[in-house]
Amino acid sequence: MARRPFEQIVTEHGPAVLRVCRATVGGAAAEDAWSETFLAALRAYPDLDEEANVEAWLVTIARRKAIDQHRAAARRAVPVDDKAEIAAAEQTTELDHEELWDALRSLPPTQRAAIAYHHLAGFPYAQVGELLGNTEAAARRAAADGMRTLRTIYEVTRP
Repeated sequence: MARRPFEQIVTEHGPAVLRVCRATVGGAAAEDAWSETFLAALRAYPDLDEEANVEAWLVTIARRKAIDQHRAAARRAVPVDDKAEIAAAEQTTELDHEELWDALRSLPPTQRAAIAYHHLAGFPYAQVGELLGNTEAAARRAAADGMRTLRTIYEVTRP
């Protein structure tokens, strides 16, 4: 069996990888993690076993790159906005997409990863359990607990 061109891998799995990155770090950092994922994958792709699950392999790389982005962001200085802008932002009651990503990032890591892998990347719970080093039942539980928390956050912030 011939190895598929890497461009085809990017086209096929790029959206799922981006969703995992957005769920983990959000915003521009997610796009950076996505790029870093495919740069690392491009270098490692020639040595990948032809029988390997490419999507799971990419998501594992994406998770690590997203964690790297998150750690790098924690080390950067955060500029202080104008007080009027901060007050206006605090009065916003609509849950926009960025707030939803923030809510997802506020979940414990296992719940966040379970939701990202299952609901955003589309992996079955058995595979989510493998990726998390847990059982299928533990993956289901983590995703359910995370979704319950997200629903609670959404109900509180929804106008």
